[in-house]
Amino acid sequence: MATRSLWRTRAKLAVAATALCTGGAAATVATSDDPAAALKLCTAVPLRLLRDSATAASIVFDYQYSLWGLPEGSNERAKIKHEVHLRSARKLQELCFRNGGIYIKLGQHIGQLEYLVPQEYVLTMRESMLNKCPVSSYDQVCEVFKKELGETPDKVFDEFDPKPIASASLAQVHIARTHDGQKVAVKVQHTHMTDTAAADQATVEFLVNTLHRLFPSFDYRWLVAEIRESLPKELDFLIEAKNSVKCLENFPKLSPHIADYVYAPEVHWSLSTSKLLTMEFMDGAYVNDVITIQKLGIQPSDVARLVSQTFAEMMFKHGFVHCDPHAANLLVRPLPSGKRRIFGKKKPQLILLDHGLYKELDFSTRFSYASLWRMYASQYFPQISELLRRLPRVILLMLKTNDCLRAVNNSLLHGSSLETFLIIGRVSSEAVVEAKMTQMKSLFSWIDIWFEEFLFEARLLALQIAFWLLRVRNALT
Repeated sequence: MATRSLWRTRAKLAVAATALCTGGAAATVATSDDPAAALKLCTAVPLRLLRDSATAASIVFDYQYSLWGLPEGSNERAKIKHEVHLRSARKLQELCFRNGGIYIKLGQHIGQLEYLVPQEYVLTMRESMLNKCPVSSYDQVCEVFKKELGETPDKVFDEFDPKPIASASLAQVHIARTHDGQKVAVKVQHTHMTDTAAADQATVEFLVNTLHRLFPSFDYRWLVAEIRESLPKELDFLIEAKNSVKCLENFPKLSPHIADYVYAPEVHWSLSTSKLLTMEFMDGAYVNDVITIQKLGIQPSDVARLVSQTFAEMMFKHGFVHCDPHAANLLVRPLPSGKRRIFGKKKPQLILLDHGLYKELDFSTRFSYASLWRMYASQYFPQISELLRRLPRVILLMLKTNDCLRAVNNSLLHGSSLETFLIIGRVSSEAVVEAKMTQMKSLFSWIDIWFEEFLFEARLLALQIAFWLLRVRNALT
């Protein structure tokens, strides 16, 4: 009886998808200003919806059938659940690859949500999605150029390499040279993103909402809400260009002590649109390429400190945070001024790439997140998953950003570092004190704040001394 009910649920999903697929397609093509594009949309989207429905039904059936009758908390249930997680993650992975478009982006996003979705999904998506992004053909690139700038790349630029140097889920990057001789990087949006992004987003939202109605415990509507908010911004490259300008302007105004050490490529506005972004070409080492960084005469530990300082300043003081700081989006080069450290090593400059995903943190959120760091909660993140489910989405995105930064630091230092934690602790402490000072009402309040800060700084100093003594001992032995 239970099995029959589950099959009925699976059938309902398939029938609903079929009904949605067939309705209105002919009318859409007939009334469209671009019938060819409309026909492409009306054939591609229903096929994807059918795939989505079949995959969702298969996953739901697997969970319900495989776990049926197994007592909660039993070892047998845990073992079977792990196996179902793995099977389902692979089905979802295959769906993302077959559909492409925002599904690749969705898979990448799932791969960064280790606090919120089962580890089997995180690891499956993380191992596959970052290295298997779509590549648009040169003809498709020319199609985007004609629509956006009215000419093909060879007319717009003096030189244009038809082979991309990098490709991501939403776009790919080509090297070019302007007619006045400047070397530039040109980011070109994949054509299929333009064609199907809105429909794909609506499809995913429909399925997630339908599954939640059928199975209330399956509630990933927050993930759909996150994509709904961030995807339109990431698909508009002019927003990305404005983000890069604002990010760079914040450092001289709010963090002048490290302004010279942080850079973002200059935007060529006359050669940029919502689907094309032309930027200054940057030479540098990827932030996790320790060997190249050392060949440049830079200490990896200096880079790790700069990365931690930069993002701590953005989170706790600027309130405008680059939320996709994985290694491919961070370059390092020697500081152009040529300044060196005492022992002759070159000082690093951090170059921030891909400014499509930013979050603005209001005063209250910055204060709360800074206070969270002062409580040393960062040491216990894996143990507080239930708390994370209750946090605002913007804080969850900050934690995802922190994960990316931790991975970068681990690559640079071959393990975690107390010093990077001290840097973030100090900046967060400064942010908390500055926030309290703005609300100070009396001299006694000022003294209380000062004393609290003094105690916190003393603890940080003790930790830092212990850290340096440990480094000295390791050097001597």
